[in-house]
Amino acid sequence: MADFASVIRRLRIERGITQEQLASMLKISRSTIGMYETGSREPDFETCEAIADIFNVDMDYLLGRSNVERKEPVAPAQSVPPGFSPMPDMDTVPLVGRIACGEPITAEENLEGYVSVPSAWRATFTLECEGDSMEPTIHDGDLVAIRKDVRIENGQIAAVRIGDEATLKHLYLHDDYIELRPENPTYASIIRRKEEMNDVSIEGKAVGLCRGL
Repeated sequence: MADFASVIRRLRIERGITQEQLASMLKISRSTIGMYETGSREPDFETCEAIADIFNVDMDYLLGRSNVERKEPVAPAQSVPPGFSPMPDMDTVPLVGRIACGEPITAEENLEGYVSVPSAWRATFTLECEGDSMEPTIHDGDLVAIRKDVRIENGQIAAVRIGDEATLKHLYLHDDYIELRPENPTYASIIRRKEEMNDVSIEGKAVGLCRGL
């Protein structure tokens, strides 16, 4: 039975998807896809789920544990000219308020509308970002897709509420405190000690970004 590395490479080629296109769908680097396909690196569970959804295959098949490939019939791969990416499946999710990428601002919870994002992101909602503390990765005005009820590893970007305010930062969980670390070195980290965490709520993980809409 094939292993994950050979399965993902074969599926990608059969679907007519380049490494760059798959990386874009998963919001990871092309080099990471290359490492997946050579077996030098393995994805986490959430990434495996997203890959299985993109290729519409059973998770056990993707991981080389089953010969049963498809959960349901797969539509023919889109034919696109060289240099263009096929349109991925899309979900419509709420656009909720704004979130600070600088000093925390009062979060606006009113629904502002809906936006379409790739289904592979499995987003719960999107937030419009304000400020420059996450530059150069996240710009002022970017829409960031957030997935709730998901495990967040140290260093990943999370939407975090502190009282009535919210912010988007790299999250680091320690034994007796949390650190919300900006990417822009001109900003200081936000630290909350264990005794100060009563009003702290982790709203979800950033799973995708839309710019220039």
